[in-house]
Amino acid sequence: MASTTMEQNNQYNSAKIWQIGLFALNNTATNMYLFIIGFVAYYATGIAGLTVVAVSAVIGLSRVLDAITDPIIGFIIDKTESKFGKFRPMMVIGNVILASSVLIMYNVTHLLPEVWQLPFFILLYALYIIGYTFQTACTKAAQTVLTNDPKQRPLFSAFDAAYNIVVFTGGQVFVANYLVAKHGDFTMALFTELNMFAIVLAGLFTILAVFAIKGRDRKEYYGLAGENVETRFRDYWPILKGNRPLQMLVIAASTDKVATMVLRQPAVYIMFFGIVLGDYALSGTFSMITIVPSLLITIFGVRLASKTSLKNALVKATWVGLITAAILMALFLLVDPSLISLNNIGFATILFIVFYCLLRGIETLTPAIVIPMIADVADYETYRTGRFVPGMMGTIFSFIDKVMSAMAPALVGIVVAMIGYKDEFPQLGEALTTPLLIATLILIFGIPILGWIISLIAMKFYGLDDKKMVEIQTEITRVREQITTAKEKKAAAASKKV
Repeated sequence: MASTTMEQNNQYNSAKIWQIGLFALNNTATNMYLFIIGFVAYYATGIAGLTVVAVSAVIGLSRVLDAITDPIIGFIIDKTESKFGKFRPMMVIGNVILASSVLIMYNVTHLLPEVWQLPFFILLYALYIIGYTFQTACTKAAQTVLTNDPKQRPLFSAFDAAYNIVVFTGGQVFVANYLVAKHGDFTMALFTELNMFAIVLAGLFTILAVFAIKGRDRKEYYGLAGENVETRFRDYWPILKGNRPLQMLVIAASTDKVATMVLRQPAVYIMFFGIVLGDYALSGTFSMITIVPSLLITIFGVRLASKTSLKNALVKATWVGLITAAILMALFLLVDPSLISLNNIGFATILFIVFYCLLRGIETLTPAIVIPMIADVADYETYRTGRFVPGMMGTIFSFIDKVMSAMAPALVGIVVAMIGYKDEFPQLGEALTTPLLIATLILIFGIPILGWIISLIAMKFYGLDDKKMVEIQTEITRVREQITTAKEKKAAAASKKV
């Protein structure tokens, strides 16, 4: 038994905990931009003067660009070999593009003549997408070199989820309880202050992540032979077609992402807290309340993943999220929303706090679990075909990330337009009507319920459990050692001839 355990430990390239913790900040950096770009509709419609339909269409149709840029960037990552590694240059390039595009978008668009505003907004949003792809693809792709230990990979989820709680929960508190109170509304001064905080922090996080991956972003950690495998664009379709776990994880990740992003839309916060509950500041207060429960849920989910598998943890978390959202929807259909208040805490308020904390914890945990699962899928491809294509894997999920991130505001735009809001989103201080209540409940609870149902179905056909991953890593190690031994013998033979 001791011998078997030692053999299993020797087959893994384990990372130091601080490396995993700091590298997770790369995803935090891009999530900083994801958070602030969520308010772009309020800038574009309230300051630049574009319509809700136009902005929603731009965000949605911009995904066409991804169909071109994602595989190209993935191809570039897979082909890259430099003295700075494969991933670090792309992380830095991505962050610089993100900072530039956001600064220019928010500071120039509203100053242009009306006829040029929409084309300029489209151009800058496209540039933002390219930068986001470069950096987010590395978060997913570099998981393969960060660590291949099944017990360690879930640790990324713990750090990532904890950081995301700070970004999205702390960010909402910062906006709702500080910036809106300071500036009175979503003014240009508010956007300037918010964006500068995000850009500076995202830059710092990127630097720390680059430092963390430095020792792992080396040839000896790339695939079977430590070298780039010859891959062409036409090879991508057979990989997608033949990798069933990849297909199922794509479906699960996309539906989890849309559930998460709809919950995080600023317009949904305004509709739910500002109109349904009647106090927008509650969004920040309730966000603070959910921090500790969300952290506890994350810790429990990661422990479950380490003891069983990432798949098992994702399935169980998805079930909890689905049931919780259904209970909350039923609560608001049966109870007067005005009864939910921190000024007069009753049974309805307590019930809401408990299940809202669960919901926020799950929507933080499930996307974080998916990221190390991408590395499992990439390792499965290496095990299945011998190909090391983390860039392709990363950009597939980066594409999903952006499609779902864009689909969320598009869904919000469509739903509010259906109840009469065609020129602007529902605003603070509006009276609650039945159509507005139903639309809000569909957005905040109904869409996540549908997404999680689809995710559970996909996971039924995802075969990478704990036993399969041990088998995969064992075989990859065996083949890598064979290749290394063959190279050493060939080098020795060549030296003898000389």
